Amino acid sequence: MFRKKDSIQIKSPDQLAVMRQAGLVVAHALQAVEQAVRPGVTTAQLDEIAHQVIRDAGATPSFLGYHGYPAAICSSINEEVVHGIPGPRALLDGDIISIDCGAIVDGWHGDAAISVLVGQAAPEVVELSRVTEASLWAGLAQVREGSRLSDIGHAVEQCVRTQSDFGIIEEYIGHGIGTAMHMAPPIPNYGDPGRGPLLKVGMALAIEPMVTLGSPEVQVLVDGWTVVTSDRRWASHWEHTVAITEQGPWVLTALDDVRL
Repeated sequence: MFRKKDSIQIKSPDQLAVMRQAGLVVAHALQAVEQAVRPGVTTAQLDEIAHQVIRDAGATPSFLGYHGYPAAICSSINEEVVHGIPGPRALLDGDIISIDCGAIVDGWHGDAAISVLVGQAAPEVVELSRVTEASLWAGLAQVREGSRLSDIGHAVEQCVRTQSDFGIIEEYIGHGIGTAMHMAPPIPNYGDPGRGPLLKVGMALAIEPMVTLGSPEVQVLVDGWTVVTSDRRWASHWEHTVAITEQGPWVLTALDDVRL
């Protein structure tokens, strides 16, 4: 994926503008998929919707072919945390599905994920998704010049811990992004503040908390991709790509022009 000692890529304003275009492609693809989610729809159908949006925009799916991955999205249902492979499985009323999507424009990447509730989800699942999304935004708010890298994970963890007893997955984390989808630095969703590299203008990071109803322990299925909770309790996953500008954090994968 990347080496911890790798330097963090700094982008120019023009390069960040291209990343914003890639981020908008991802945002529109996720919007189209979210609108299509309902009981009876298969994850393969959702993948085709996202792939079509990306193709129509003249962009390239980041995931398709990545280390052999066979689809344009990751579709992870219930106890599946991340990297679920789209296929014939149909969504059921009450499910929660994480849709992770990436796109490339002129060599620059955007990466984001949403959790979508299918029909009438149980209250604890609704709360799981709400807390996970809230922790994402808490982390994003720390992505500004002068912060330390660990301030991000600390904010994510504090948001989850103060609102719930949910588990925070530690084995899968956020990452730098730019001319590659996964770059330095690795960004855990936990830890003490005030540690790690100083954040600088021109950095772009993908923040992605993964939170569970139960234990944070996970394992990979025999397909070599799908990550599931070891206790099979359900999970939620939210992600945005964010850039550091002189004006503050710029969320590159939001539909609206979100600057924190």
